Amino acid sequence: MASTADFKNGLVLKMEGDQLWQILEFQHVKPGKGPAFVRTKIKNVLSGKIVDKTFNAGVKVETATVDRRDMTYLYNDGTDYVFMDGETFDQITIAPEVIGDGARFLLENMTVQVSTHEGAPLSVELPVTVELEVQHTDPGLQGDRSTGGSKPATLETGAEVQVPLFINTGDKLKIDSRDGSYLGRVNS
Repeated sequence: MASTADFKNGLVLKMEGDQLWQILEFQHVKPGKGPAFVRTKIKNVLSGKIVDKTFNAGVKVETATVDRRDMTYLYNDGTDYVFMDGETFDQITIAPEVIGDGARFLLENMTVQVSTHEGAPLSVELPVTVELEVQHTDPGLQGDRSTGGSKPATLETGAEVQVPLFINTGDKLKIDSRDGSYLGRVNS
């Protein structure tokens, strides 16, 4: 159990019939008239739904124990993704629905953070930026500049992203794993 005074970003609450909700943002509000309260933005861990919820100050809320561990992505067995804990060498399989859109940027031997609750995987967090090689893109032309527009490029993981016109096949790029945006070229 935690009081509203214990709220912090990332805390996972157990509410509404054992559903898990993670606090994304919170704000303690003390109006000039009336009791204090806490305004929060929370996300359902399983469905990803984000809602605003207000708690009265001092209210006790049940918290959930979420274990966050660094794990290494090993391979895709056709349907699920297999990860290994670097300390215990235990392997777990995680469904693509849990990983979400980030699965398109997973490279073998990449270290990610896996959150579990009572042994069940809840989410997989990739590093914010990943470095991937361009497998195919149309060739750049003389005179193409960084402000001139964009073209599609297929990365080594199979993901397709929009890149500037001067990017060529074989270039190594820095990509934002949250939204798939191009951040820059990596100098080797």
